[in-house]
Amino acid sequence: MRLPFKSMFITSPFEGLQEHAEKVKECTLTFQEAIECHCALRCRRFLELKQEIGEIESDADAIKRRIRGHLPKGTLMPVEKFQLFRYLREQDSVLDAVEETLNWISYRDEPAIPEELQKDFFIFIDATLEPIELLSKIVKEARDYFKNYSEDQRNSVKELIHNLRLIENEADKYEDDLKRKIFNLDIDPVTIFHMVGLAEKIGRIADHAENAGDMMRAMISK
Repeated sequence: MRLPFKSMFITSPFEGLQEHAEKVKECTLTFQEAIECHCALRCRRFLELKQEIGEIESDADAIKRRIRGHLPKGTLMPVEKFQLFRYLREQDSVLDAVEETLNWISYRDEPAIPEELQKDFFIFIDATLEPIELLSKIVKEARDYFKNYSEDQRNSVKELIHNLRLIENEADKYEDDLKRKIFNLDIDPVTIFHMVGLAEKIGRIADHAENAGDMMRAMISK
């Protein structure tokens, strides 16, 4: 028989996971603003937004350390520690992918994205960030499930994860279409290399969100 979740923890680690997920969501929204700013010739806030993302990541790191620090050896848990930590690692990797993407785009002078590709990149970014919107919802529903082990709650988590996968698959299609368009444009090879690399780095943001969803699916499967 499973022990009630509240009897195992004074503070549920899923509360920290949700707090961390909200920081990830905040980071990606700022990332979207930074990309739009970068493409706007009159915008001068790109570096400020990039710094803001660094500050958000620092806050998320503090939450991550707190989660790990509140799981002493021998603590009873409804899930394996390695599953919890792997989930946290994938969710945290979204932040790393955002920073890596902004670093990559900043290597070239503004605007690094050619005008004829900007609309396609904006659409792709929208599709890529949509799975991030679901992460905090998934963690919230999972937290509620581990409180009462309601089958309805479990099914709700599974449905959210299923939707995340569908959305991420659509983002993959946008990435493929975008790279195909880049290769068929009459632009210099360095720009082609830079734009294809940018598309791949943006795509990794959604990849880590999907991986986090898969880890959550494994945690609720028992």
